[in-house]
Amino acid sequence: MWNKYFPFLNWIHELKDPKILRADLVAGLTVALVLIPQSMAYATLAGLPEVYGLYIAFVPVFVAALWGSSRQLGTGPVAVVSTMTATMLTPVVIPMLGADYTQEEYLALYIPTAMFLTLLVGLFQFSLGMFRLGAVVNFLSHPVIVGFTNAAALFIGLTQVSKVFGVEMPGGASDNFLTVRILGVIENLGDTHMETLFMGIAAFAIMIGIKKYAPKIPGVLVAVVSTTVVSYMIGFEEMGGKVVGTIPEGLPGFVVPAISFEAFSGLFISAIIIAMVGFMEAISIAKAMAAKSKDRIDPNQELIGQGLGNICGSFFQSYPASGSFSRSAVNFNAGAKTGFSSVVTAIIVVITLLFLTPLLYHLPKATLAAVVIMAVFGLINFKAVKHIWVANKHDGIAAMVTFVATIVSAPKLDHGILIGATLAIGLYLYRTMQPRVAVLGRYKDGTLRDIEINENLPTDENIIAVRFDGSLYFANVSYFEDAMLKAVATYPKAKFLLVVGDAINQMDASGEEVLHHLVERLQDSGVTIVFSGLKRQILQVMMSTGLYEVIGEQNIFSNEDYALDEIYKRLELDATGSACPMKRMPQSI
Repeated sequence: MWNKYFPFLNWIHELKDPKILRADLVAGLTVALVLIPQSMAYATLAGLPEVYGLYIAFVPVFVAALWGSSRQLGTGPVAVVSTMTATMLTPVVIPMLGADYTQEEYLALYIPTAMFLTLLVGLFQFSLGMFRLGAVVNFLSHPVIVGFTNAAALFIGLTQVSKVFGVEMPGGASDNFLTVRILGVIENLGDTHMETLFMGIAAFAIMIGIKKYAPKIPGVLVAVVSTTVVSYMIGFEEMGGKVVGTIPEGLPGFVVPAISFEAFSGLFISAIIIAMVGFMEAISIAKAMAAKSKDRIDPNQELIGQGLGNICGSFFQSYPASGSFSRSAVNFNAGAKTGFSSVVTAIIVVITLLFLTPLLYHLPKATLAAVVIMAVFGLINFKAVKHIWVANKHDGIAAMVTFVATIVSAPKLDHGILIGATLAIGLYLYRTMQPRVAVLGRYKDGTLRDIEINENLPTDENIIAVRFDGSLYFANVSYFEDAMLKAVATYPKAKFLLVVGDAINQMDASGEEVLHHLVERLQDSGVTIVFSGLKRQILQVMMSTGLYEVIGEQNIFSNEDYALDEIYKRLELDATGSACPMKRMPQSI
């Protein structure tokens, strides 16, 4: 019971092993070296000062490691969630400020509202986990997430281009991204600040070179240290280059999020979307690592861990956190064995906040932009969209529409994912509204097969055998009824309609009602419906509603062979001859 409420008790005793403790210490340090500069870069994506990236790298990382189910998942700031935070907060905060406001007034309202958003995200995730509703996140299907991630990564990368060239991005956060802001950056490229461009290119060169020739070395850290030293030595700030500047020392104080009904009404849907997108990213990487380490992942416990991390973080000035693909991979590859590695990471961030922030003063903002671009570049995967299209055209359409809708609606990224999710659900309903209905005949080996695919299969004018490849629910019951009546009309001499129900997995009240009327209607017409292969859950619905008695126990069989044998007995015919040339031993289709 204690392990259920305190998951870290499952692994904390393992730290008595010096090898495991050493591995977690090394992994935690390695992740921290990547996380510290990365978190500062991601804070700017969220529209916050760089120090808030360090705040989110502390409490949420610590709490999620202790209460999550994954031992190697690296929680903290991630690019997509950071960007969604900014794009969803800005339209809420600006109307609350009125017409005229200063940057200081904007941040004074924006920052506590961001904490409130974090609280809402955490409460939603925690609630899903506590009520074992982790499956709700499946409403955001894989194709939708792939389309959204590609678009969001492209959007994020483009927002950083102006910082690499040292030019202004015109317009405000609510202006159209492509026609106003990106076009404006292109028009301003003639004013490129060459020293800033040099810093950006140098950062790219260092990270790309190290990734190619020395992948075990944290390229992000080397790029940050190198460009910061050069910035200090050449007086980059005096040349007009933008640097991080003064970062407040000390730990984040305990601050209650700015809770208000006005903010709640504007952020509620946004919080749900961020919570689901963030968790999808977290659980995907957690499952991938668990498959390699042979650990067990509990999605509901992971929701609790991520939710608690965001809830606690909201009281210590954190914006929404999630599991990170890149840092989790670093953590795993560095040899992390337990969640203690993330605790070590959080401790190193604390040390940085207390003593090391002055060293970051001369860090060029162009370097942080390069860090972001390099990070999101790995999220762009158009091959995945092509693979989805090959697997299923409807899913491919959902992925591409989500991609286009996200780019076109930018910076309102939530619009893109809502459009994609709605389309994916709509296409799924469309597919299930008209499932395959196969009229069956005897194949040469005795099996029942679709007569449309296998031409000239022998059938029997006394019996119609039909397979329905879908569940019976409100959206397709009319189609089921029409298909059965069409089959009966096509074979007017038939006395029996055999419904092979192996593929019917569920039946709701609408399905039961239509089936009830169909049975009675065909009985009045002299046709008996016989069922085979019905699953337990279908039989339970039939028994509880009385449909089982209407159909008759004598008309329900475990497989089609038993059903056909009984039908022929009732017809007083032998199941051999030209109509059914071969009987076979009972087996599934």
